[in-house]
Amino acid sequence: MNQIKNTSKENNLNQLENSVSVKKRGWLRRLFAFAGPAYLVSVGYMDPGNWATDIEGGARFGYTLIWVLLMSNIMAILLQTLSARLGIVTGYDLAQGCRKEYSKRLSFVLWVLAEIAIAACDLAEVLGTIIGLNLLFGLPLLWGCVVTAFDTFLLLAIQRLGVRKMEAFIIMLISTIGISFIIEIFFAQPNWSGIASGFIPHLDSSALYIAIGIIGATVMPHNLYLHSSLVQTRAVSNTHTGKSEACKFNLIDSAIALNGAFFVNAAILIMAAAVFHSRGLVVTEIQEAHNLLAPILGTSIAPIAFGIALVAAGQSSTLTGTISGQIVMEGFLNIKLSPWLRRLITRGLALLPAVIVIALTGNEGTFKLLIFSQVVLSLQLPFAIVPLIHFTSDKKKMGNFSNPLLVKILAWIVAIIIIALNFKLVLDSIVGWTEGRSWLFFILLPLMLIISAVLAYITLVPFFKLGTTWTSGIITSSKDVASRIQTKRYKNIGVAIEHGDGDAIVISEALTLAKLHNAKLSLIHIVDTPGTMVYGSDEESLHSREDHAYIEELAREIEEHDLPVETTIRYGNPSEEIVKSVKEEGYDFLVLGSHGHQTFGDLFFGQTVESVRHSIKIPIMVVRTSRDNRERPQRIK
Repeated sequence: MNQIKNTSKENNLNQLENSVSVKKRGWLRRLFAFAGPAYLVSVGYMDPGNWATDIEGGARFGYTLIWVLLMSNIMAILLQTLSARLGIVTGYDLAQGCRKEYSKRLSFVLWVLAEIAIAACDLAEVLGTIIGLNLLFGLPLLWGCVVTAFDTFLLLAIQRLGVRKMEAFIIMLISTIGISFIIEIFFAQPNWSGIASGFIPHLDSSALYIAIGIIGATVMPHNLYLHSSLVQTRAVSNTHTGKSEACKFNLIDSAIALNGAFFVNAAILIMAAAVFHSRGLVVTEIQEAHNLLAPILGTSIAPIAFGIALVAAGQSSTLTGTISGQIVMEGFLNIKLSPWLRRLITRGLALLPAVIVIALTGNEGTFKLLIFSQVVLSLQLPFAIVPLIHFTSDKKKMGNFSNPLLVKILAWIVAIIIIALNFKLVLDSIVGWTEGRSWLFFILLPLMLIISAVLAYITLVPFFKLGTTWTSGIITSSKDVASRIQTKRYKNIGVAIEHGDGDAIVISEALTLAKLHNAKLSLIHIVDTPGTMVYGSDEESLHSREDHAYIEELAREIEEHDLPVETTIRYGNPSEEIVKSVKEEGYDFLVLGSHGHQTFGDLFFGQTVESVRHSIKIPIMVVRTSRDNRERPQRIK
């Protein structure tokens, strides 16, 4: 095996990588150490985007489509297992692998498609939370948009607590969804023999469209990027045995977590079948289903549990969507953004269409927008599945962990089924959108041809081209950086002093540099009395005269030790005058002190350091002079 485990991830999630120890005694404790990533992934399989197809499938066809949910769940387990294996064995997540394998242009196209899919997924999560808040509290839909604009930052705070606490929070939300639907099924009193018969595959033509929707909405493309990255939070030994064990435990983790997602989706379908189909009611919208639960079941608990589950589904999906966005952007482009900024961009892209549609159409528009988000996800899915299968089947990348022949056959069968069904779903949707709007058809047709050409390229070319070896999961520019490293000799070091006790610490550090470089020292002091702000150097006061005397005497003391010193007195705003002095006097290094104020302290004492360092191009040393950090400096020798 020539793969090297990625030990320093190149994104803002690097504080999570290898952060969870798996060195536990006993098989069960080791399993719990690995458990977690698949649960974060599983929320994507029970997000609000799946609810519409589950409700309509149960209301129209009763229990007969449960086997479709089971089949799609088996497909999901296979693909998520491959995703986890890719991350464990190569040290690359799927997005990083695409950047490594493909050209910059192709990687950029795949990134754009992935970003659109994440925005579409976030749109479904937004709509789920908005609808849930409306159903639970009667909160107007537009006010729900405002709430969802801010709730994501609470979840980002949870992410900062560490990967295990984040996983625990997600599991708590998943448990909330599961308990809510146990309550729903208890009140619905379904036909258990009908449920059992629903596992037997049979499908008539009238149910084909809903079946396609269920399968198409099951596997989420962003989950494949997410899982391949999250598994790297476990500190796995970089040996064949260590990786083999990690793959085995992650398979178990994926099977348990995704079967939990299957339970939720099946519960939604069973609830709809027991409550609506048995009474001859065809329900297609989430709000309609909620409103009918109380009158039909004769209890207010059922609709409350339904609303709570919907909000929990939206919130849990929000956090995983945030992490997926970071992984995709940093993996494809190596662009690092703060999590809050990344989240703000994604949530803004999701909220904009939600606000517009809700303002114009109200409740009716949310259902159509939810369906639209699933169509967009279906469009992106092949561009995640195909590279994943190619990468995990390549012996040069995976070594002994590459897919065996049977897994390859099963994976490509799953890919063909999902791609074909999603293609039909997208095509039917486009036909519906362009009916009576021929101009829209001519806009969408070239776009579809381009997307199809890209998909054909990434699918077929690897069969005729030898794969590349990924020698390391670490992407670094160290050689380029090292080639540009230069030693410098400073000639004129500026030292900003403030006529205070902290000057001793600042000058001590500056003198150390000056002796090392045999450089000249230039003491800078800014007189910033109220009078100097108005009259400048023309102002004469006791304060300014003391400053003059102080800096001149200090320079003479230093010169007695054969150190060349110059002095500069300026008047006005300290940060502005220090910057002017640097530019006019030609310093090639600057030393200045900082009191270490935090938060409100900066409001009262100013932000000289921040202003200066953003305004000059020379190197700068900031010396903390706060009283609690001071050390008594040695005398100048």
